[in-house]
Amino acid sequence: MKNKRLITILGIAAVILLIPFIAMQFTNEVNWTMADFVIGGMLLFGTGFLCELIIRKTKSVKQRMAICAAILILLVLVWAELAVGIFNTPFSGS
Repeated sequence: MKNKRLITILGIAAVILLIPFIAMQFTNEVNWTMADFVIGGMLLFGTGFLCELIIRKTKSVKQRMAICAAILILLVLVWAELAVGIFNTPFSGS
């Protein structure tokens, strides 16, 4: 059961990474470099592993959901910052 859940989480991360890869084949609007895929993979797979660790180590369902939700919100904020620079840090994509 635990390994099946981990494989599902990692599969979803891989499918998310395939979306820009496939889009690059059909349009010039999507232009990711290898570094973009590496960073995106690290963010997605890292988030998946971290959520799986929280699910395995935390007993309370409410705590699991709250911590995983916080991790996912952090992922979205970091991804948005790297993509378009919503916080205007030196790491922004714009």
